[in-house]
Amino acid sequence: MSLPAKVAVVGIHGHGASHVRAVAELDAKGTARLSAVVDPREPAPDESDAPWFPTLGDLLSSPDESVRPDVVVLATPIHTHLPLARVAMEAGVDVLLEKPTAASLVEHAELVAVAERTGRRCQVGFQTFGSHAVAAAADLVARGEIGDVLGVGAVGTWVRTAGYWGRAPWAGRRRLDGRAVVDGVVTNPLAHAVATALRIGGARTAEDVSYVDVDLWRANPIEADDTSAVRVVGTDGTRYGFGLTLCASERTPAKILVLGTDGELELEYEHDIVRLRTPRVTAEKSYVRTPLLDDLLAARQDPARRLLCDVGETGAFMRVLDAVRTASEPTAIDPSCVEWFGEGDDRRPVVRDVAAWCERVAREQRTFTELGAPWTS
Repeated sequence: MSLPAKVAVVGIHGHGASHVRAVAELDAKGTARLSAVVDPREPAPDESDAPWFPTLGDLLSSPDESVRPDVVVLATPIHTHLPLARVAMEAGVDVLLEKPTAASLVEHAELVAVAERTGRRCQVGFQTFGSHAVAAAADLVARGEIGDVLGVGAVGTWVRTAGYWGRAPWAGRRRLDGRAVVDGVVTNPLAHAVATALRIGGARTAEDVSYVDVDLWRANPIEADDTSAVRVVGTDGTRYGFGLTLCASERTPAKILVLGTDGELELEYEHDIVRLRTPRVTAEKSYVRTPLLDDLLAARQDPARRLLCDVGETGAFMRVLDAVRTASEPTAIDPSCVEWFGEGDDRRPVVRDVAAWCERVAREQRTFTELGAPWTS
């Protein structure tokens, strides 16, 4: 039997804490152990008792072989992804990199080049790509269960409060200290909706995307977008529409829609549920999910195994991110279309009827402005 892989988690506060817990579960199975944690802020005793290092460089230069990782999990701000992943791969370490992949298409290309040059694996943390529901949905479409595809859409109507935007200096920013951050609804909280819809539609690489139109808006006092419509056209002619907001009246499960000449398919990706609706049948099925760290560890044991979310196959998503990055600043939504609720960190805006407009974007592959949403006039 091979020894458990040594895994280090970089960025252990916030979402990174879930990765620490995931490694602990793998430790119980004997497939991995937490060799170290890395964070500028030393963990409290109840956060981790693994050896702590303030920077990844400190860890990789440690003479202690027991802490030197085989794999690093990077749960760090977007603008740090490229430099940290590059350092890790050049040190001979495989990487699980939280989404979004990088802060620009150029950075993405450099990451792919580093992975190819070093021969290291770089898995990107679009957890939905580990869902067996995604493969099942793509198979149903390929088999013609809904006829010819007319369009692919994603609807995300979520809620975020002032506390969310105040959680870190880079939150809700387009740039920080002269570097791209791109922390808006399209590129971070609902990035899974965009990436998963593109995957099901067959767009994986940057070359699979012909063009991207973005329509960026904000109700919150932030730099980035919190309510946006995106239209993508693939090089194969497939049309995509993404209607996304963090200013809904209530949080509903995000979904992918594949619209056909003979029915439609819905993927509720947060819960791994596929629904098929045609004139002949209405069906619903739940699926299991393979965690991406598990998949990366399995690929280390089997060189022929392809990663579920290889860095090279996130290029289509990065085309969308780059369109958001290079677009004009998001437009403030007319206050007459916004109602505010709560106080302090719980304060949040609700854009009137935004869920219905997001649904139309997904089904018609048109932007808010083209549809005539009231805040665009």
